[in-house]
Amino acid sequence: MTTSSPKHRPEERARPAANIGLPLEGDVSVHARAWIEAGARTYLGYGRVVLLERIDEHGSISAAARSMGMSYRHAWDLVESMNHLGGVPLVQTATGGSGGGGARLTEAGRAAVRLFRRLDGKLQEFRQEIAAELAELRARPEATDRRAEAK
Repeated sequence: MTTSSPKHRPEERARPAANIGLPLEGDVSVHARAWIEAGARTYLGYGRVVLLERIDEHGSISAAARSMGMSYRHAWDLVESMNHLGGVPLVQTATGGSGGGGARLTEAGRAAVRLFRRLDGKLQEFRQEIAAELAELRARPEATDRRAEAK
């Protein structure tokens, strides 16, 4: 599992947080995003989990894709990727026709959604803790003095 953006090089990911260079100017916010990789490919991320939840809600990949403003082809490709990378299908599909097709989450799909939501919840709690600590650091008199000196 990778916890940093794939846009960053390994040496950038390893940089310690102490190098943020307080005092910081202007508004400061802390962001964090989780995803799970399998074989260096994205397995689950926020958008994929929303797609799984919408498939569960609508019973159809097509309807789920429409509800997200996504093409059916893209949604299908994401489902195929998740089903393949996980080793166990997350979505089970039924061929359309006179009786209609459809899709539903497997038990593994429901478990994957729960796991990701738990991971994301913990990450957001941690993000809020860090944001609060950063706000405390910025409110200290020495940080305020440094910001005034820098102007």
